[in-house]
Amino acid sequence: MNPLNNIHKTILDNGLTVILREMHHAPAASFWVWYRVGSRNERTGITGISHWVEHMLFKGTPSYPQGEFDKAIAREGGVFNGMTWIDFTTYFETLPADRIDLALRVEADRMANAVFDPQETELERTVIISERQGAENSPTFLLGEALQAAAFQAHPYHHAVIGWQCDLETMTREQLYDYYRTYYAPNNAVVAVAGDFERDAMLARVAELFGALPAGPAAPAVTVREPVQRGERRVTVEGPGTTSYLEVAYRAPAATDPDYHAAVVLDTILGGAKAMSLWGGGASNRSSRLYRALVETELAADAGCSMSSTVDPFLFSFAVTVRAGRGLPEVEAAMLAEIQRMVEEPISLQELQKAIKQTRAQFAYSSESVTDQGYWLGFSEIVADTAWFESFLDRLAAVTVEDVQRVAAARFKPALRTVGWYTPTGDASNGNRIEIEAEGAGDAE
Repeated sequence: MNPLNNIHKTILDNGLTVILREMHHAPAASFWVWYRVGSRNERTGITGISHWVEHMLFKGTPSYPQGEFDKAIAREGGVFNGMTWIDFTTYFETLPADRIDLALRVEADRMANAVFDPQETELERTVIISERQGAENSPTFLLGEALQAAAFQAHPYHHAVIGWQCDLETMTREQLYDYYRTYYAPNNAVVAVAGDFERDAMLARVAELFGALPAGPAAPAVTVREPVQRGERRVTVEGPGTTSYLEVAYRAPAATDPDYHAAVVLDTILGGAKAMSLWGGGASNRSSRLYRALVETELAADAGCSMSSTVDPFLFSFAVTVRAGRGLPEVEAAMLAEIQRMVEEPISLQELQKAIKQTRAQFAYSSESVTDQGYWLGFSEIVADTAWFESFLDRLAAVTVEDVQRVAAARFKPALRTVGWYTPTGDASNGNRIEIEAEGAGDAE
């Protein structure tokens, strides 16, 4: 419990973690359920299963047949959604404060009673395969998927959340239901509630509805550690279109790594401050180093970088849309030179302060609403804990010039990068070809 920030954390007897934050400035509340399951928990043969199971929980229970949940939320003036990512699956409802009990009833019900009707399961197979095939029309999806697969050889971050089509074609209803029964259990879940409610009453109601649900089996632990990369890896994807794309990925620190906040500042300096909310936003990146080095020099139409907050080390990625008339080799050379400049030359104190100020602003914008607060409380508990969220700004403010250069030197080594090229064929065919070249072998850390 943290009375200063009004965040209260409780673990029920069945293992469910409950995090509550009273916010009485508006008559609304947001209810989130987070499950510690995503593509990180998958293996070859069932890739994409987390995303598919997430879809199936919108297909109804005996108490709320398909479509009834949607209508009930709409009648009460609420919004809802669900999503799957590499580290989690989550669902939320934001409602007028006096109607939030509907969210509790629905989520407790589908935690235990989702139907997985065989006919609906097959219909959803078609939907998800179509979703994947639609994504394949995007060169950046194809390149990003190939780059991620090359960057991770052992760790399940190798797989994109959508999964490989061969697995989507062969998974069975029984595999999906067993996965649901394994991971969708109180002991593998976090309930996060933010908004206009009384804490004791909300906790009592959560305990009443969720506390009676039996704990599930202990979810299989993810113990894989990615082997040390011992040489640059390169990927080439060929496909339709007339635009070339470049992506380069290095190893990023996990959310709990001491290097994390310095890497966030590094990301802002190179690519601009990023929106931290699920709902968009973000600042212009026109003053960022990559924009000045690649876009203003007319090498690229767009350039940026990104780094996610993750349970295990993921990727610090750079992405460039090559300007017409320019070649991939010259654009890659210019981008790598800019990255190397970050390693060799200390940033100015003014640049550091600007990056911290921009990141603080994005953090504030992303935490304004009760929906955002519910998101942050649950998300931080998944990737670290609520203290990680509460101390975010203090740790950001403590980053020094020396920290940024140290992290850049440690992370941006040529042997630790994976380079991806998308080379357009100039036609509109559906054929895509991928080549992967890896230098060196890895040993376990």
